[in-house]
Amino acid sequence: MNIFRILGDVSHLLAIIILLMKIVKSKSCAGISGKSQILFALVFTTRYLDLFTNFISVYNTVMKVIFLICAYVTVYMIYVKFRKTFDSENDSFRLEFLLVPVTGLSFLENHSFTPLEILWTFSIYLESVAILPQLFMISKTGEAETITTHYLFFLGLYRALYIANWVWRYHTENFYDQIAVVSGVVQTIFYCDFFYLYITK
Repeated sequence: MNIFRILGDVSHLLAIIILLMKIVKSKSCAGISGKSQILFALVFTTRYLDLFTNFISVYNTVMKVIFLICAYVTVYMIYVKFRKTFDSENDSFRLEFLLVPVTGLSFLENHSFTPLEILWTFSIYLESVAILPQLFMISKTGEAETITTHYLFFLGLYRALYIANWVWRYHTENFYDQIAVVSGVVQTIFYCDFFYLYITK
């Protein structure tokens, strides 16, 4: 653990809380991509299967459980509780364009060919592109609510802080995970254009 990792986790959690508060307060899912939220729920589900096999720390376990609960609550809000406010017409990104190559890549490029490791690798690759349906929706409609842009800002900040975490770990622990780093950099690149618009607007 280091300050970049902790701030990254806090930023990630804050992004999810901002999104949930937006939905609950406005009783609306307008401007939110349900497809991106499904992908994030899938990311957390496949990544945190080790909850049942490995105990790392109380902090680690609590954060994993919170992320899982929040992800599924968000999907429930979008597709069940406030489904009438969900803009399914503009949330039209085809998920198979992401899921098929990510699945194939996770079988081809992983640390070890075991079910849990392949699923973990799948979650890393999928997280790097999971925001694309949301960004596609914003580009299609040409607008985003302030609260949605704050959500995206903190998600992007989480990724940037994790890159700093990896640099720190490389210099202090000589630790380097190529799969996580490359995927994280790819994901951060997707946010760069959004960051520019966020700061200038």
